[in-house]
Amino acid sequence: MNAYKIIFATISISLIFLTHFCAADVGTATSYGPPYVPSSCYGNDRGQFPAGNRFAAANDAIWDNQASCGRKYRVRCLSGTSSEVMNPCRERSLVVKIVDYCSSSGCDNGDATFHLSTDAFAHIAHPSARKINIEYDQ
Repeated sequence: MNAYKIIFATISISLIFLTHFCAADVGTATSYGPPYVPSSCYGNDRGQFPAGNRFAAANDAIWDNQASCGRKYRVRCLSGTSSEVMNPCRERSLVVKIVDYCSSSGCDNGDATFHLSTDAFAHIAHPSARKINIEYDQ
């Protein structure tokens, strides 16, 4: 009976770890520059921006009727979306804070999941890339 408990516990713990590592979503990201205010979340409050200007605007899928304001997402570049830059990704990820909304007329015509600040985009990808494929999780 003890052997079954040990096997069950081992399998359960393994599934928890596997679920955690498989929880990321995929999408795309573009870059946008100043002016960053007013934002849809915090208006003209310049205190909304985290250190290093690592923030983003969210598209309709993430926006959740303004509930995404202040949420943080870990974002990692997977690849480029065109042949403009052969390998645009840098070998790192970053955490961005949602401070704005990117309507369907913005964010590359609604086709991008996140519109990253110029500094945030440059942290994970070559700045001359127009759009990148990303992996993200909250």
